Amino acid sequence: MSPKALLSRLPVDPYVAAIIGMVGLATALPAHGGGAVVARYATNAAIALLFFLHGARLSPQAALAGAWHWRLHVVVLASTFVLFPVLGLGARALFWGLLTPPLWTGVILLCTLPSTVQSSIAFTSIARGNVPAAICAATASNLLGMGLTPLLVGLLLSAQGGFSARGAGDIVLQLLVPFAAGQLARPWIGNWALRHKTLLGLVDRGSILLVVYAAFSEGVTQGIWRQLSLADLGRLVAVDVALLAAVLVITTYGSRLLGFSRDDEVTIVFCGSKKSLASGLPMATVLLAGQSIGLIVLPLMLFHQIQLMVCAALAKRYANDGRSVDAPASRGEIAPAEP
Repeated sequence: MSPKALLSRLPVDPYVAAIIGMVGLATALPAHGGGAVVARYATNAAIALLFFLHGARLSPQAALAGAWHWRLHVVVLASTFVLFPVLGLGARALFWGLLTPPLWTGVILLCTLPSTVQSSIAFTSIARGNVPAAICAATASNLLGMGLTPLLVGLLLSAQGGFSARGAGDIVLQLLVPFAAGQLARPWIGNWALRHKTLLGLVDRGSILLVVYAAFSEGVTQGIWRQLSLADLGRLVAVDVALLAAVLVITTYGSRLLGFSRDDEVTIVFCGSKKSLASGLPMATVLLAGQSIGLIVLPLMLFHQIQLMVCAALAKRYANDGRSVDAPASRGEIAPAEP
């Protein structure tokens, strides 16, 4: 059996295993001293490259495609940038003693992040939802998140010292400038980027792994595992699960009350409930410089895995329930063959 086939049979996603492996590597061999300086510069370079490639790949027209369905996009954006922060702030106010301050900072950061692109679209497609609208909604969320996330982090965390005063400038220099450079370079490298999605996907994931290693290296040197008990970890998982469950319930029944079709409900549920690990880790590194980054990004890392597992099961359920629904016909598509 080939290594690729063997990996495909493992019950754990290889990327999830790689992230866990980087946490283990940082725990056993954390970067410190000169190594920490090198890791910090390498991380900054990787973040800049990551957002440069995002800019090179992302067509500005994609955010405008399907803009006619403005009600759906408003609901998705409201779920991502309004509902999540309200739930996060409410949970922190009601259950302040449940988590440590750095973990609550991480929960609030999680609530301000944009939606994912790939998994939102993939799950919408599996569930036979409105895929064109999902592409537009997820893209718009990420484009707007470049500005909205730093603004929300500043508003929600500055009073508690969780937001670096230099964060706004750093987000421009380290994230927006490379992203804009990528957009400007699209006429020359856009087609190349589209032809090499696998290679660029490796760059994406490699950048995130480097960020994870650097963040947890810093956390280990600051005694992160002495600050986090198994009970703390269990409570954090419970908060993440409750947060995701609340959003899924609200987006599901809210979309029905607002009169959206079954297709659009699927899109709202999957695009409105996701949080981007790819954007969140770099943003945390830039926006919350000087904080306990290892602890702060832990809620996001756990939420990312939970949302993938829950939404994968939910997408399959939607797909099974929707086999008798004329969703493809409503979008002028050909229904996929039954397995």
